[in-house]
Amino acid sequence: MKKILATILLASLTTMTFMPVMAEENIKQVNNNTPKQFKSMVKKNKKVSDDYKYAYVNMDFWGNFNDDILNEYITKAITNNYDLKMATLAVEEYYYNTRLQFSNELPKVTAGYAPNYVKMPGSSDADWMFATPAIAQYEIDIFLKNRDKTKSAKKLYEASKFDERAAYISVAAAVGTAYLNIVRLDKLIDLQKEIVDLRQEIYDLMLARNREGITSTADTVKANKSLVQGQIDLVDLEKQRDYLLHQLAVLIGESPANINELQRTPYEQIKYTGVIPAEISSDIIVQRPDYLKAEKMVEKAGIDVRVAKKEFLPTFNLTGLALFNATSIGSSWSTKNMLASIGAAGLLPIFTGGSLISNLRLKKTQYERILQNYYKTNLTAIQEVNDALVSVKKDTEKMEQTKKQAELEKTDYMFNRDKYNQGTISKLDLIQFKENLLSIDKLVAQQQIECMVDYIGLYKAAGSKL
Repeated sequence: MKKILATILLASLTTMTFMPVMAEENIKQVNNNTPKQFKSMVKKNKKVSDDYKYAYVNMDFWGNFNDDILNEYITKAITNNYDLKMATLAVEEYYYNTRLQFSNELPKVTAGYAPNYVKMPGSSDADWMFATPAIAQYEIDIFLKNRDKTKSAKKLYEASKFDERAAYISVAAAVGTAYLNIVRLDKLIDLQKEIVDLRQEIYDLMLARNREGITSTADTVKANKSLVQGQIDLVDLEKQRDYLLHQLAVLIGESPANINELQRTPYEQIKYTGVIPAEISSDIIVQRPDYLKAEKMVEKAGIDVRVAKKEFLPTFNLTGLALFNATSIGSSWSTKNMLASIGAAGLLPIFTGGSLISNLRLKKTQYERILQNYYKTNLTAIQEVNDALVSVKKDTEKMEQTKKQAELEKTDYMFNRDKYNQGTISKLDLIQFKENLLSIDKLVAQQQIECMVDYIGLYKAAGSKL
């Protein structure tokens, strides 16, 4: 009879089970009996400093611009940028996925409490029965298949940290590039306003001379067209600046509606004082986050192939059951009312429709693809560094030549100003020489900021290790 009652009570567990659920938001300490690898994972859940984020972006590099406002924007991006927050949360997701996979290496224990009101066949009486079942299950990982699955998940976690680092470098570079281009546009807009004023003055002079019959109507119209074109160019520059201000606001986690509050240092005060290397060591290239991530993905793919091979091997499971069954609560946990069993099973896949073979071949193919991507990443890293070095070198050479041209234009303007003072050239001619000088000044400002942006491109290509 006891066996019948025990069977009924066990069946009732499928419809009524009360299981305690215990979770802790932040694990503060680890029991000495906890496996070593789990202890290493728990460390990640502790409160850590955000200093590593500043190390990601290499604040020493940004200090070379000697611009406190730029450094403040980089800091705001590290703290407030939503892409960076998502990148950090993605790392946390992969961390918990690793812990989830690690749990498969540990035994599973389930306990519950199941009260039942029972009426047996052939009896007119019914009575309460109180059952307390406990079930323990454990897969004996003889071939370390579950251990390899945890290692595979951990490789994804490690790769996600390189994704996080790459995101921080990318956002910092975007902030620096947007900021410098805004400074460039500030200068270009100021110069363009001077050019528009000069063209307005030219048009007014031409209009006055046309009234006196000295200048033709065609020349006056030409001057007017030049004025209108200058005003159009000014509007385009202001439009570009507003776009970049919107972009900068989003990068630092602020509303684009507040672009008028975004400060910047004047163009003339920004001086890069760092040393730009003529070449980049291969040791720096192999420390790029995309290169390191590709390396981790190759390691993961190799582990996945090993796991696919172990799927052909048998699995061994241990199952234990303890059931306390009594007609009263007071005697529920006595040994005489206890039913216990322990069993082991070994299962070997015999026929799976070819799924195991297909899975193995799939993992091998994925490994080859990921390996080829690793080789490509290596070449791409070298290409990007070399491209950045060439841009720095050639744009610097171009800027130096443009500066020489600007000096010559300035000297030419001063000579013509003397001629104007001597009365040998007209004011109209002097204004034209002044506009030429402003145009070359615009070109110098453009190329000088381009060189600084090239430095940021090299910084990004070198994985911030500049």
